[in-house]
Amino acid sequence: MKRSRINEIMHEARAFMTGFGAVLPPFADWSPDRMRGPDGALMRARGLGWDITDYGAGRFDDMGLFLFTLRNGGPEDLQAGRGMVYAEKLMISRAQQLSPMHRHNIKTEDIINRGGGDLVLELFAAAPDGSIDRQAPVRVLSDAQWVDLPPGGHLRLKQGQSVTLTPATWHAFWGDGGDCLIQEVSSINDDRTDNIFADPIGRFSTIDEDVSPLHLLVSDYD
Repeated sequence: MKRSRINEIMHEARAFMTGFGAVLPPFADWSPDRMRGPDGALMRARGLGWDITDYGAGRFDDMGLFLFTLRNGGPEDLQAGRGMVYAEKLMISRAQQLSPMHRHNIKTEDIINRGGGDLVLELFAAAPDGSIDRQAPVRVLSDAQWVDLPPGGHLRLKQGQSVTLTPATWHAFWGDGGDCLIQEVSSINDDRTDNIFADPIGRFSTIDEDVSPLHLLVSDYD
């Protein structure tokens, strides 16, 4: 992705979120230099901030996702089983923009439609070896109600609805009928190691530095 396009997406995303009353924290406005400095040490370590990905495919409008990580615990909390063992993100899934099939080894997450179009999820169960089971039915919790689906079934979330996805659930999703504002509330998030994709793609974008960054992405922290 071109850095100029990433900067544009940041402006577009902020305007979209503001339309639903979602206001980003002060560190969303930090300059790249401040985020690289001592003030940003914990944010860099925990992957807080802006995240825009085309999964390395170079087709953001067709396959991509906007994310902003608001809070995230550390591995020491997870190992202790107490403390900040949770994370929260805001995401935007554009209409018909695919977030490709994946699952997690550690993270359990609640995906909540906070505004805009419907959010459609394609779901599969995981086989004992972690691969996609294309024969088994899928059972997930949606707003404290069990929902049973056939393999590859679609779950449609309208505004205010949610689903709980465990590491045993493969999922892909996209907005339908308009761009969709999503909240993710989860256990500790590690986007560098805890995303298992069905296809050989990357989690982060390859960036063409055609202009200076407006703000750093979490993938810039390394």
